[in-house]
Amino acid sequence: MTQLTKKSKLLLLCSLILLASCSTITDLKTDISERVFGREAAEPLEPLAEIKEAASVGILWQTKLGSNGIYDFTPAVDAGYAYVASAEGELSKLDVTSGAQAWRVNVGEKLTGGVGVGGSLVIVGTQKGVVYAYDISGKLQWKSRLSSEVLSAPKYFDGLVIVRTGDSRIYGINADDGSRKWVYDRTGPALSLRSSAGVVVDGGAVYAGFAGGKLVSIRADNGKIMWEASVAQPKGVTEIERIADITSLPVVDGPLVYAVAYQGRIAAVDRSTGRIVWNRDISSLSGLSTEDARIFVSHAIGSVYALDYATGKTFWRQAGLKNRQLTAPLAMHALIAVGDVEGYVHFLSREDGALSARVKTGDSQIMPIMTSINSNTLLVQSRDGGVYAIQIK
Repeated sequence: MTQLTKKSKLLLLCSLILLASCSTITDLKTDISERVFGREAAEPLEPLAEIKEAASVGILWQTKLGSNGIYDFTPAVDAGYAYVASAEGELSKLDVTSGAQAWRVNVGEKLTGGVGVGGSLVIVGTQKGVVYAYDISGKLQWKSRLSSEVLSAPKYFDGLVIVRTGDSRIYGINADDGSRKWVYDRTGPALSLRSSAGVVVDGGAVYAGFAGGKLVSIRADNGKIMWEASVAQPKGVTEIERIADITSLPVVDGPLVYAVAYQGRIAAVDRSTGRIVWNRDISSLSGLSTEDARIFVSHAIGSVYALDYATGKTFWRQAGLKNRQLTAPLAMHALIAVGDVEGYVHFLSREDGALSARVKTGDSQIMPIMTSINSNTLLVQSRDGGVYAIQIK
């Protein structure tokens, strides 16, 4: 389990003192999360060692949108185009082979979550809790106001747009007109991490992780809960020590769904029953991915693990990226890609975790989730608004 430094605990105390300056409890929780678990590394970054490159990688193309500040955005790829957004309200459609812009619109207010694509819709959410749906030509189709800011990418499934809001609600919205069909609501603990974790929709079920290490499965057609599983149990004496939130996306693979909690565990859960098949102590903020019977997960302190999907047994651990605030790993057959806080994308050998290549995008942090364009090209977005297509040659 990752332990907080004395510096972090002092920052928490300072944040609590700021209560009088915060207009709402949400503002206070956001302030605490950003200060204690924020973008600044509590410990020095591990210097990057020289590597013997076993693969050739380079930037295929790049473009620039507005800055994203504290908000996380995930590019979406569909039918040869990439859809990207920024906190400054921009939404853009790009050709994945060249980066050429097909269109760009400005929503007219601050965006905080996106991009979702499906059902011929391109969907983003705002700080004010409004969901905007455009068609693939960039024309606004509808907008729908929800209860709180949208911090993650909406998902399309079978005529519905599934949206998670910052107040722990999940909405099922009619994809034709934006009308609300159902809402799933739950009460969270007094103190939790501000998170851009959204939802995963697969086989008619919506999977989402919450504060306190809880993973839920709800029906996509009506929002009714099917099961709840405890991925991690809060431990410790203080409220901050007891934080064990799932701050990343679950991953569905065959009969299992995998989830990992900060200051908690990674677990494999039976999709039909919610039964924990196995778990082990690994803490992560950014999350995991799966490919070919292996799980790849970025530890909160910067190690990257490869685990057996059936047992959780470690195949290898790469510890050379300590404190570099890694993204979720992206499996690309022979290589595993992870981005870091300084704008590097590192490529690890799938077989033994050896650092095989790296490329520098800029000086800004890579967003927590990178997107695959094809088997040898990935798309990343940085916090300052850069968008980069990186190709394994």
